[in-house]
Amino acid sequence: MLKEEFDTLVPAGGLSRRGFVRGTVGTGFAAAVLPVGAQTIKTDSAGLVTGEVTIPVGDFKMPAYRAAPANRPNAPLVLVVSEIFGVHEHIADVARRFAKAGYFAVAPELFVRQGDAGSYGEIAKLIAEVVSKVPDEQVMKDLDASVAWAKGQGAATGAVGVTGFCWGGRITWLYAAHNPAVKAGVAWYGRLVGAASPLNPKQPVDVAAALKGPVLGLYGGADTGIPLDTVNQMKAALTAAGAANAAAKASEFVVYPEAPHAFHADYRPSYRKEAADDGWKRALAWFKAHGVA
Repeated sequence: MLKEEFDTLVPAGGLSRRGFVRGTVGTGFAAAVLPVGAQTIKTDSAGLVTGEVTIPVGDFKMPAYRAAPANRPNAPLVLVVSEIFGVHEHIADVARRFAKAGYFAVAPELFVRQGDAGSYGEIAKLIAEVVSKVPDEQVMKDLDASVAWAKGQGAATGAVGVTGFCWGGRITWLYAAHNPAVKAGVAWYGRLVGAASPLNPKQPVDVAAALKGPVLGLYGGADTGIPLDTVNQMKAALTAAGAANAAAKASEFVVYPEAPHAFHADYRPSYRKEAADDGWKRALAWFKAHGVA
């Protein structure tokens, strides 16, 4: 599972925990992604309300990172779904970028019941002991709870946006097929096909006909973990579903020919600025075009 993460995340010379500081949600970087690249973007919190929050999911208290404009009531909600490393500093920074653009951004810690994803220095062990044990059903409920919590905090939740990266990219497709409040999704290099299992009964290719809001898929042509033939399979599923499903018909893909997996991750060697910048502009335009604004 998630071989694409393993293949693109282990830097030459191995992994290092140097500089790993894990405090509250959204602070520090996950151990497995160190050392962090010098090009890492840091977005300030000026004009924003930011920090860790607690979201009730039944009797469970789920930590999350929230970033929202300080003086914009009813800001539209965007859910930010992390990679396999949980909500570390990069994901918090992405949330702040959305908040600077006028959104109420929430990044929930979706692995927290299974373990602390940020503390693992070995990718294979992280996947085996934490990520592979997270049920899709649990994730859908946690995201639903995040929407309900954000509504209680004054966010506008009639038209929800969802975006995610790698593991979170797959979840973006699934959640866009799960919650009718989702009016648009942006999936960054998320897995599209795969075998069914009790915890992951469906893949994005299986839910094309159930999409509630259109999804923009941003993928890398040089991504060795997500071959272009799987993108083509998803395109075919969307085309087949498009006759009866407007969201499937409106969904689109953008493939950056030279970009590898995780090209948006500015803290890693896989970062490709041109593709990342273009993808970000497209993401904001996609949300606006589909009413998440």
